[in-house]
Amino acid sequence: MEQNKQVFDSVLDLIGNTPMIKLKKITSSFKGNYLAKVEAFNPGHSAKDRIALYILEQAEKQGILKPGDTIIETTSGNTGFSIAMVSVIKGYNCILAVSSKSSADKIDMLKNMGAKVYVCPANVSADDPRSYYQVAKRLHEEIKGSVYINQYFNQLNIDAHYHSTGPEIWNQTEGKITHLVACSGTGGTISGTAKYLKEKNPNIKVIGVDAYGSVLKKYHETREFDDKEIYPYRIEGLGKNLIPSATDFDQIDTFVKVTDEESAHTAREIANTEGLFVGYTSGAAMQALKQLNESNEFKATDNIVVIFPDHGSRYMSKIYNDKWMNEQGFFDNINEEAAQTIEYVK
Repeated sequence: MEQNKQVFDSVLDLIGNTPMIKLKKITSSFKGNYLAKVEAFNPGHSAKDRIALYILEQAEKQGILKPGDTIIETTSGNTGFSIAMVSVIKGYNCILAVSSKSSADKIDMLKNMGAKVYVCPANVSADDPRSYYQVAKRLHEEIKGSVYINQYFNQLNIDAHYHSTGPEIWNQTEGKITHLVACSGTGGTISGTAKYLKEKNPNIKVIGVDAYGSVLKKYHETREFDDKEIYPYRIEGLGKNLIPSATDFDQIDTFVKVTDEESAHTAREIANTEGLFVGYTSGAAMQALKQLNESNEFKATDNIVVIFPDHGSRYMSKIYNDKWMNEQGFFDNINEEAAQTIEYVK
């Protein structure tokens, strides 16, 4: 009997090959053609499924990981969930050091996926012993038989997207892509995808999205780390207060910075126009497209691909919560109208 192609051995077989969806309403006044690579269609609901599976399988091939070992990682939430998901299937223990900036939804998801979670203060320097970088390093030193993924400084982070996201986008656009717009946190997604695409066509322009409060844009332009650029911001998984070696700055043509407030509103707008319930960084990427259009970056014949990294369900206590938006000072007429769409019948 022929095997049913819709029956899979495990959720891991569903990682990658995410759809490309045309953006029509939200881009109706823009020049160019817009396609969203919607990574929420991965089983773990984010692009980080790709690196979790790729890095762990490479470690297995090299004999670094053995059954019963403990995987340790620093994460804003998405990578942690993906690693926890892969660990469940493959039989590894999982310990995650997360930033206190991570939403309560993400932290609850990690716990319920079987991971042990250490919540570390967000607004401390990377070398502070309380930072999630240092906590992960300490745990790795203390726990025998542990493997520290260290996505920020792991070349395999780039390789995962070079071997999957890049080829998928090239094939889905039939090689007609002219611009790639993607958020940069660890830098693995944008760097690996860009490397593959530029090998196919060096004229493809790669635009990174950075947050105000992050050092990436200025470092790209000057190759100098400026700690004066650093201040607290709210977007998770975007920007950095250090320079990750998993970011290949030579593959990125330019950076655009976006604000917390505009990115939050734009994520809501994507849901209300395109019916796509996406995360905070997707709002940031879309906000960058708005700003690029205002500066006449694109022509009518351009084919622009934007990567939407994760699903909106990870942010129910944040950008999709009117109380949180109000507390951040983001509450305006848009939120007021949204709040009024709920009527309680007594």
